[in-house]
Amino acid sequence: MKKRFFLSCLCLIFASAYAQPKKQSMTQTPKPPVAAIKPKTLEKHGDVRIDNYFWLNDRENPEVIDYLKQENEYYNKVTAHTKAFQEDLFKEMKSRIKEDDESVPYLYNGYYYITRFEKGQDYPIYARKKGSLSAPEEIMFDCNAMAKGHKFFQLSGISVSNDNRFAIFAVDVVGRRIYTLQIKNLQTGEILADKIDKATGNVAWANDNKTIFYTRQDEKTLRSDKVFKHKLGDDTAKDQLVYFEKDDTFNVSVAKGKSKKYIAISCSSTLTDEFRTILADEPNSEFKIFQPRVRGLEYSISHYGDSFYIVTNADGATNFKLMKTPETATTKENWKDLIAHREDVLLEGIDIFKDYLVVSERSNGLNKIKIMPWSGNGAYYLPFEIETYTAYTTTNVDFDTDVLRYGYQSMATPSSIIDFNMKTKVKEIKKEQQVLGGKFDKNNYIEERLWATATDGTKIPMSVVYRKGVKKDGKNPLLQYAYGSYGASMDPYFSSTRLSLLDRGFVYVIAHIRGGEELGRQWYENGKLLKKKNTFTDFIDCSKYLIAEKWTSPEHLYAEGGSAGGLLMGAVVNMAPELYNGVIAQVPFVDVMTTMLDDSIPLTTGEYDEWGNPNDKTYYDYMRSYSPYDNVTAKAYPNMYVSTGLHDSQVQYWEPAKWVAKLRVTKTDNKQLFLDTNMDAGHGGASGRFEALKELAKEFAFLLDLEKIKS
Repeated sequence: MKKRFFLSCLCLIFASAYAQPKKQSMTQTPKPPVAAIKPKTLEKHGDVRIDNYFWLNDRENPEVIDYLKQENEYYNKVTAHTKAFQEDLFKEMKSRIKEDDESVPYLYNGYYYITRFEKGQDYPIYARKKGSLSAPEEIMFDCNAMAKGHKFFQLSGISVSNDNRFAIFAVDVVGRRIYTLQIKNLQTGEILADKIDKATGNVAWANDNKTIFYTRQDEKTLRSDKVFKHKLGDDTAKDQLVYFEKDDTFNVSVAKGKSKKYIAISCSSTLTDEFRTILADEPNSEFKIFQPRVRGLEYSISHYGDSFYIVTNADGATNFKLMKTPETATTKENWKDLIAHREDVLLEGIDIFKDYLVVSERSNGLNKIKIMPWSGNGAYYLPFEIETYTAYTTTNVDFDTDVLRYGYQSMATPSSIIDFNMKTKVKEIKKEQQVLGGKFDKNNYIEERLWATATDGTKIPMSVVYRKGVKKDGKNPLLQYAYGSYGASMDPYFSSTRLSLLDRGFVYVIAHIRGGEELGRQWYENGKLLKKKNTFTDFIDCSKYLIAEKWTSPEHLYAEGGSAGGLLMGAVVNMAPELYNGVIAQVPFVDVMTTMLDDSIPLTTGEYDEWGNPNDKTYYDYMRSYSPYDNVTAKAYPNMYVSTGLHDSQVQYWEPAKWVAKLRVTKTDNKQLFLDTNMDAGHGGASGRFEALKELAKEFAFLLDLEKIKS
């Protein structure tokens, strides 16, 4: 019946087109929207920029919303022929996921805590069991029930009081990362009257079970700058401000340490840290500075026994070292080396146990986990055999245990949670990610580590995975991903959704370019500030290597990056558009100049040590030379799919909107250019686990449609 109805409608359409030939035919490609040009003159350091689309910086303007909706409509019309395929991809990816899944329980303060999903549900359920896994389940929060009536929902900041009676929780129903804090009585299920609006979701309980410390943001810039103290039952409007961070390049957070003895306020910028502490038993005392901030001095603290352990770059320790100081004398002159600085090893963090110190390191781009008995005898590394893996310590909240919990995965190996007995060296796999559907076999995939040579001679590592049978003949579709900022290392990881590309012949590559920290702190330093262009040229040089080695060709090479990785995409398509058939830019940071010159925009001032302060002409000129929006020129660009969220607090929606508007009227080709705006979400996209798959299906359909791959 559906087919007959479709044919009838088709006949009517044809008849109408025949009778009125001047109207658009059903096969004619829709015309893209063209944003109005409203020139605005922007001048700095004698340099004049004309921004024709500055007006899009107003989400309250109906004309702006109308333009975004027109772009969405255009995207939907042009890709209408892929909608069924998108649905198939969505179902395919969803079918691999164990819907009734749950986390590995962990024991904390007498309770086992579990996060689980139920079949058909989008959101997690947070539960606990007292004393034993066979005890009755207590549901703390059912996010599926809490999310009803909301297009976006995120629960964060769950923190349970020491007496196990109360739990703080934070809810965001917009996607702007501005939360409402509430408190639940876990024994009665009652939500207390205490309600704190416009918070960050960052909280810490004092040991009296009634005092809470929480952080708030500047309402305009969204910089986390204030720490408040609240007592249960008090009027939240009268909460005490205990700390305000005046320096607009710093953000604050608050936390109680693993030992439960101290609560610490952390003040951090890109290059500098400062901590303040109080005893968790004395919430009404004044916070004391641990070590005053010194520009360029980075440090983090962990408490154990009568000492603090400090991971720091003090004394020129570029790759960080571990130091120790008495809890009664915390300033830098008292710090003593425990693990010295090493030129070839990055110290990433520590986990402290009663009898062991566990050190997370990175050497030659690979994760290492070192077990060091406090006795000083018999230190050793966990063994890992391949070069495309990721290993990391996970939830280790108990001091008095010999068991370390860590995670492991590789490009072809699903993630596992492993309990490792540091005394007996026996490991137990507590959980391995299940890939449902009966079609996945990790032996069908090959993973490799490749090295490209950058223009300046630097060797750039890449992690590669593909299905067996792929030939290096230059005809393989290949998706190259990277991030390359903030010292964030993009480690090799497993993805069940990625199988939808691999099983259709795609090669997938993670390029570990400078700006990350994969090869140590210097790897990051050489991809920021006045060396930022190394990030872009590294990515391009990796692409050239993959083409030269016949992994792919420009007709089949695709690039992907999001947020600061979206900046990478914007720079790359300006610098070497001929290398790529298609590009996916997710929530891209592309209007670098305007954003970094506007200190009222969220995150701007805190980013000066990453990108530079354009109020300084040296940094202004350098940013000006690579800012994607400012360097769009009349030439051919790749096919492009650009996504954003109207409520994005990290990269404002108008950056990609302006970029696409400018590209539309400037580029010389007729290739696809889409702007897809989620009108109900923020930086992370859709909040539900399955809704997020629908967004991924759009991206995959974009790639596979360009490759004419449907099955």
